Amino acid sequence: MSDLVHDLFARPKPVVAVIHAGPSPGVPGGSGVRAAVDRAVAETRLLVELGVDGLLVENAHDAPALGDDQTGPEVVAYMTHVALAVRRNARRLPVGVRVLHADRAALAVALGACCHFVRVDGWAEDPASAGRFHRYRESLGATAIPVLADLRPSSVEDVASLVAATEVTHPDALIVLGPAVGYPSPPGVVDAACEVASLPLFCGGGLDGHNLLDYLGAADGFFVGSGLKEDRRWQAPVSEAEVRRLIGAVEYARGQEVRQ
Repeated sequence: MSDLVHDLFARPKPVVAVIHAGPSPGVPGGSGVRAAVDRAVAETRLLVELGVDGLLVENAHDAPALGDDQTGPEVVAYMTHVALAVRRNARRLPVGVRVLHADRAALAVALGACCHFVRVDGWAEDPASAGRFHRYRESLGATAIPVLADLRPSSVEDVASLVAATEVTHPDALIVLGPAVGYPSPPGVVDAACEVASLPLFCGGGLDGHNLLDYLGAADGFFVGSGLKEDRRWQAPVSEAEVRRLIGAVEYARGQEVRQ
């Protein structure tokens, strides 16, 4: 991995668990900031205890989300509040931020909450967003905060061009996603991305303790959300059994690498 990303994690093949923060103020369906923070803290404590390697705070309940130009200060304030609460309970684990379709807002939250990295939407089809992000990052003096960019190949044939188009926008690492939310990439897609990528490559989307072993050889790490929840629903509570199953698979793979 590049130094910015490598230095985030204490162990190889890190598992980053997603904290799905409750709806932001003004978004229908919210149960209040206090309740959302309390749930995020409870999930953080459980996930840390069960052995994840990092956490990502994401405003998944805000979908359909607005872009950077429409995302209000209440979202940034709320996400900063949640991220701070998660950081205080994450011990020494790295904590990242994702604000759907609002990459600069995510960076502002990460800076305000002293978080360790930012995850952004794919820039391959919108390089101007990358340009605005990098200029904003420079103006804030936040170039030491790594940015991990999503990409969602539609097929193995699509991988090389999509990786190249994303890398030219200068993220610090890539996250290969499946064809749709909650669906994993075919293992061949991740293998192909690993072959052509010059940046650290993470795998995300639809991963759980049953299929993670299919990706361990290629990916440098993993982002897992619904695969750690009851019935594999991202809106559901964290399932201790699912977390243990997934962490067990990764620990087995780490042990195999040491013996080799």
